[in-house]
Amino acid sequence: MSAQTEHISQEFDKPVRGSDLLGMYRKMFMIRRAEEAVLDLRRADKIAGSVHVCVGQESSPVGVVAALSEHDRTMATYRGHGWALASGLPLRALFSEILGRSNGINGGRAGSAYLVAPEYGFIGENSIVGAGLPIANGIAMGLEYAGHGGVVAISFGDGATNQGASHEALVFAIARKLPVIFVCENNTWSEMTPISETVPNAALWQRAAGYGMAAEQVDGGDLAQVFASAQAAVARARKGEGPTFLEISVPRILGHYNLDLELYRTQADRDAALARDPLARLRAQLVQSHSETEIAALEVEIEAYVASEQEFSLASAFPEPDDALGHIFASSQWSELSPYPTTGEEIAYGLAVNRALHEEMEERPEVVLFGEDIATAGGTFGVTRNLRKKYGERIFDTPISESAILGGATGSSIAGMKPIVEIMWIDFMLVAFDQVVNQTSNVRYISRGKQHAPMVIRMQQGATPGSCAQHTQSLEAILAHIPGIKVGLPSNAHDAYQMLRAAVADPDPVIIIESRSLYLVKSFLDTSAPREQVGGSRTRKVGTDLAIVSWGKNVPMALEAADLLEAEGISASVLDLRWLNPLDESAIADLVKKSGGKLLIVHEANRTGGFGAEISARISEAHLGNLKAPIKRLATPDSRIPASPILQSGLIPTVAKIVDAARELHAL
Repeated sequence: MSAQTEHISQEFDKPVRGSDLLGMYRKMFMIRRAEEAVLDLRRADKIAGSVHVCVGQESSPVGVVAALSEHDRTMATYRGHGWALASGLPLRALFSEILGRSNGINGGRAGSAYLVAPEYGFIGENSIVGAGLPIANGIAMGLEYAGHGGVVAISFGDGATNQGASHEALVFAIARKLPVIFVCENNTWSEMTPISETVPNAALWQRAAGYGMAAEQVDGGDLAQVFASAQAAVARARKGEGPTFLEISVPRILGHYNLDLELYRTQADRDAALARDPLARLRAQLVQSHSETEIAALEVEIEAYVASEQEFSLASAFPEPDDALGHIFASSQWSELSPYPTTGEEIAYGLAVNRALHEEMEERPEVVLFGEDIATAGGTFGVTRNLRKKYGERIFDTPISESAILGGATGSSIAGMKPIVEIMWIDFMLVAFDQVVNQTSNVRYISRGKQHAPMVIRMQQGATPGSCAQHTQSLEAILAHIPGIKVGLPSNAHDAYQMLRAAVADPDPVIIIESRSLYLVKSFLDTSAPREQVGGSRTRKVGTDLAIVSWGKNVPMALEAADLLEAEGISASVLDLRWLNPLDESAIADLVKKSGGKLLIVHEANRTGGFGAEISARISEAHLGNLKAPIKRLATPDSRIPASPILQSGLIPTVAKIVDAARELHAL
């Protein structure tokens, strides 16, 4: 790149700050020509997949970013190229990413609808409608923690205002008075449905105002008005007055995506949108203070720059297939575990969790705890009791809003905090599962490690007497299936303490699944033992006739069953798997080899698709020579869980059922 070209690149790519209308026009014009180039490239089959351009909406990102500072952050929906460019992402990095080149901002991992650029203050796009709003809250929490007075601007379409996660985010932001600017880019079309058909009785800003939030409608055709409204919102946020909702009315000049023929739309509607083009309106304003020759010369310069950057990206190399791997986790290695304590202090499982939380909050100022009823009340099961008294606002209660909780954890962890959040029942996680599957797990991978989300989610699961079918599921296999999430299930007080502390120290998102049936069960705890890393199983008993592998609440039953079997002359090993991801596969294979080549897997989750099937497949595929009999699984039948203790006992594993299954396996 020549010195002159580099100067032009820096001038065109850098964010425009303040009320420089000519600079904002330059940025808007560049975004317009870049988006038109993207459409041309897609028509020429140079781009794979769909693209969603922001033609007609350029005033929104440019006007809002002009009111922000370098300490602030931006986020966008999948129509976010303009927001990325307004934030300072170099044009060639955007072109290369959309073209799937190795020098794209994310190396081709993100494409058009999910690109991220944290080095430019752009946390990223989000291709799940409404999902970014809860994460923006978390980013705002992280900015508050950093103490820079930072503000987050998050853009989304009018259709996103009908998403539950969006409303949860608004409620959460108001409750915490977070410095967030919620920017609703209302082009009157929710994809291909008029917003008037789904929200017929209220302006969108009035919905937000109804929650008690500062809110207003802004004419997106008037860049000066966008800038002024954004300035006021930023000022409110910096003064600690909380979030603002800006409904910016923008025209949809083109269709929802590149192949949208808009057969559902009248020509009159298209013409009306074109007449509101903010770029043309700003140009007409600027020629009153600048000459037509000056404006035209600037446009020619920008067009040449866009063409050259497009040419550069088209000539850039594609990634290698092997580039698809990596950046799932920072590390999946763990050190050897210290022996399990057999003497010393006995403590209840729930109190061991509480002690781990106390110590992590004491040692790490970046740790914050939040969830439903965990602060003042100390949690439904008393696990977080007394933490609020000692650590104040570092532990706080949230609205009953699982999407807001999990999104807030993701965002705040990206922004440098270490959130430990509680989801009261694992069943409740399902109402916000998108935040785990589509958000948290992708952070490191899409950014190639430039962003990561080192958060901890605590949940409990399993059947207990009287609990209904919406409070009894065992869902560990679903979570372990998700690349990018580590999953552990402690079975005793020592591991509840050690595994939680390992999770907090880990640089990746970790889910700890506790068992409420074990919360009051006492066992030995050695807090002086060396700190562990995430990963590693523990052999709890060594036998020669067969191996029993389990995790969580079923491990104590497996140990009791092994003692009963020993009295019958059957020597059974017991392996507490502890972590399902990362999986200690070699320990399973080694123990099976030493235990007569016979393996019994026990879990409370239902049989079909349970994690026992994954263990069975891996051992059969890679360690078949160690087996002397078919692998046997003991699990709950494929049934819902009833509330009646008697009916429950007919379904879930028990000590007697483990003994019977082991006898059958031993006889083979």
